[in-house]
Amino acid sequence: MLRGSRFHAGQHLSKPTRTAVPSVNTLQTIVRMLYIRRHDSPAERALSAIALVFLINGTLLASWISRIPAITDRHGLSTGQVGTMLMALAVGAIVSFAIAGIGINRNGSAKTTLVFGSLFALMLPLVGLSPSIWMLVPVFVLFGAGNGGMDVAMNSQGVEVEQTLGRSIINSLHGFFSLGGVVGAALGALAAGLGVSPAVHLPIVGAVALTGLWWLHSNLIPDTHMEPGAHDEPVFALPPKAMWALGVIAFCSAIGEGAMADWSALYLDDELDTGGAIAALGFAAFSLAMLIGRFSGDRLVDRYGSPLMVRVGATISSVGLAIGLLINTPVAVIISFAFVGLGLSVLFPLVFKAAASFPGVSRGRAVAGVATIGYTGFLVGPPVLGWIAEPTSLRVSMVIVAILCGAVILLAPSMRQQRPVGSTRQHPVSAD
Repeated sequence: MLRGSRFHAGQHLSKPTRTAVPSVNTLQTIVRMLYIRRHDSPAERALSAIALVFLINGTLLASWISRIPAITDRHGLSTGQVGTMLMALAVGAIVSFAIAGIGINRNGSAKTTLVFGSLFALMLPLVGLSPSIWMLVPVFVLFGAGNGGMDVAMNSQGVEVEQTLGRSIINSLHGFFSLGGVVGAALGALAAGLGVSPAVHLPIVGAVALTGLWWLHSNLIPDTHMEPGAHDEPVFALPPKAMWALGVIAFCSAIGEGAMADWSALYLDDELDTGGAIAALGFAAFSLAMLIGRFSGDRLVDRYGSPLMVRVGATISSVGLAIGLLINTPVAVIISFAFVGLGLSVLFPLVFKAAASFPGVSRGRAVAGVATIGYTGFLVGPPVLGWIAEPTSLRVSMVIVAILCGAVILLAPSMRQQRPVGSTRQHPVSAD
């Protein structure tokens, strides 16, 4: 992400401190990032804190997803009604993006993360406790708003920590979100296996998450690298045309991720007749590869730069998927889905990075704008691919995904539009 001022423990350093943030390529380092020590510098504590915030976000989201079958059965929801719930989530998220952008500009990313994260955690228990579908609709709107606003704010805080440390961390933070998804899904599966209802399971997860967010908040740092005049900038204004390419990258990446989540298993089962057990391996391969890519991405970004990493990532996902579809055997397709996960793993984090460091645009407005465009891809992409597959086939829809990933290669130069290291104002770091 952004390469901002090189301050460590409030002191100016002539060179980036390579030991400030350890390598993210080992399990030991991952564990270290999750452990806050009092004698660490404020920036190092903030790194651990925001990593845990990303993990909490992923855990909350996966906890709800893991209990969709139980919630659907409890209320006797039809497929259309489930679609209505998902649309309520999406509406809440999209509305919250701009509100979060205003909050970041006026109150800082740390406080905005706490506010929306608290809303997200507080709404999770109500998802399990709501007695009727009529109560679920407003709950899901607020639940989506909490998730969307937290997403924008925690990415903005991640940018601030990265600028302060003077090296890339954003891919690792998104890796912790993915890790949180694994944790949340595992807890959900365990609860379901033990017969624990969502009305018991989800309030426990929400309470733990809320407690964690309030404890972590004091370790986050203020936004000292914001653009001057950000407080007065209208967040609802359209971003400059120079940023539109970033939005397209986010849009294409989101469609790719959404396609893997919604259609990978069906492709293997329906197109290749693998059966449910083998079909599930497609998304598992995608998810595992994305997790590996995100925890490995920061070191590569520091070495080769964001534009090259976006170009390589888009090439891996596009060419990998195309080859898998061309061979079109279960093994080849599953491997190709893994290549999609590996290639897409760095795209969304680096888009947030480039947007948040875009010169002349406030961080809140920039991140909110990119998030809105990206989430639109998540919303419209999978349904449109399904409509295309209806008169043709899922293979045709997957070819379109490969083409969209390939289009990102042409947009990679737009990642250069960001402040260079040392261009931001240099401030000591203090707790918020």
